Amino acid sequence: MADIDTAPASDRARLLQLIDELAVVRGKVTLSSGKEADYYVDLRRITLHHEASPLVGRVMLDLLRTEGLLEGEGAAAAVGGLTLGADPVATALLHASAADASVPALDAFVVRKANKAHGLQRRIEGPDIAGRDVIAVEDTSTTGGSVLTACEAIEEAGGRIRAVAVIMDRGTGAREVIEKAGYRYLTAFGVDELSI
Repeated sequence: MADIDTAPASDRARLLQLIDELAVVRGKVTLSSGKEADYYVDLRRITLHHEASPLVGRVMLDLLRTEGLLEGEGAAAAVGGLTLGADPVATALLHASAADASVPALDAFVVRKANKAHGLQRRIEGPDIAGRDVIAVEDTSTTGGSVLTACEAIEEAGGRIRAVAVIMDRGTGAREVIEKAGYRYLTAFGVDELSI
C-alpha cells in the first residue's frame, strides 16, 4: 500500500500519464468554441475510465483540500456542474470524499441544460444546494461558457459558489473569463504538462 504522504503525488503522476495516453487525440479538430486545434483532449475518456475515474476523484479532492475548501466556515458541501462533462467529475469527487475520513463527505449534483418540463421541473438534480457552499466542476474548459452556465443555475438555486475546479485548463482563456465573472478558478493540470 502506498504511503499516505506520497499517494497524492503518485495519483497525480498516474492520472497525467493516463490523460497523455488515453485522452489526447492528435489531428485537426474543431472545438465547441468554433476554433480549430491540432489536437483535442477528450477527458471523458478519463472520467469514465475504470482506473482513471478514482484517480480523478482523489486528485481533485486533494486540490480542494490544498486550497482550503474542505474545512472551516464555508467548507464545500457539494460539487457539480453542467451535464455531461461535469457529471463524472462530481461523482468521482463524491466517492473519493466518502472514502476519505479526513474530509467531509461531498454530495454531487447535476445541472441540466434547461429546466425539466415535467415532474418537479428542476434544473438541478440531486440533493438541494440552496444555502450550501458548492464547487462548480468541469472536466476541462475552453472558453468558460459551460461552467458559467452552470454557475448561473447554481446561484439561481441558492447555492454559494466557493470556486470553479476543472481537471485540465487548456490555456485558451477560460481562466480569465471565469475570474472576470468573479469566481476563483482552480485546475489540477495545464495543457502544457502534456506531451503534445
